[in-house]
Parts: sequence; structure tokens; C-alpha cells
Amino acid sequence: MILLDTHIWIWFVDESNQLTAHHKQVIEHHKSDGLGVSVISCWEVAKLVEYKRLKLACPIEEWMEVATNLPGVQLIELTPGIAITSTKLTGNFHRDPADQIIVATAQVYDLELMTIDDKLLKYEHVRTV
Repeated sequence: MILLDTHIWIWFVDESNQLTAHHKQVIEHHKSDGLGVSVISCWEVAKLVEYKRLKLACPIEEWMEVATNLPGVQLIELTPGIAITSTKLTGNFHRDPADQIIVATAQVYDLELMTIDDKLLKYEHVRTV
């Protein structure tokens, strides 16, 4: 299983051309063993829509129903362990709570995180793809 960062998940669901060929190949490879999505990503998408920073092709409720039921997608719940780990990230991690929870999820479940977020790519305590 790999963990999809929120923007990667959005692009995957929307079949965006912003996904690179490499990302598409890795996603296709992991459909059988799981495309993990933190539940915090559901919240992040809803907030982006609320703040009009993301425009979806359909109402958020419909998008979320499709997005959480695509082949391979597995929602990963926020557990007490993930919540605690997110407050103890080593090094100089930035203060975005959603990113903290996503990175903590990757750490707790020992997953590679698919992202293009520079801050996450540079964070040496999470494996990225």
C-alpha cells in the first residue's frame, strides 16, 4: 500500500493531467494492494471547496462518494496513535495539521507517501514517491 497526499488523490479521482506518467504507473501498480487515503484528506478537500480554492465537477457529496469508492482506495482512519505521532514529528516540520496527520499516518503504517509537496519531499523522516 502507498499513501496518497490530498492533491495526488484529487488528481487521481479527477483523472488530471497534472499526474505524471510515473505517478500513474505507481498508482496502477498499487491498486491491488491499496491506495491509502487519510480521512484528513476528506476534510481537506471539503475545506478547499468551502474556501473556493477547489472547484469540483459535481457536488462535494457526490465527488466524495466516488472518490472513496474507486478501485484500490482505502480510507485510513485517524487513530489516537496517529494523532499523538503527528505532535511528535522530529526535525523542523511545518505547522499544517493536515500534513502532520498525513505524515504521521505514513510513519505509523510504514507507508510511502506519494506527494509533490516540496515540504514533504524534503522531510527526511518520511519515505516519498
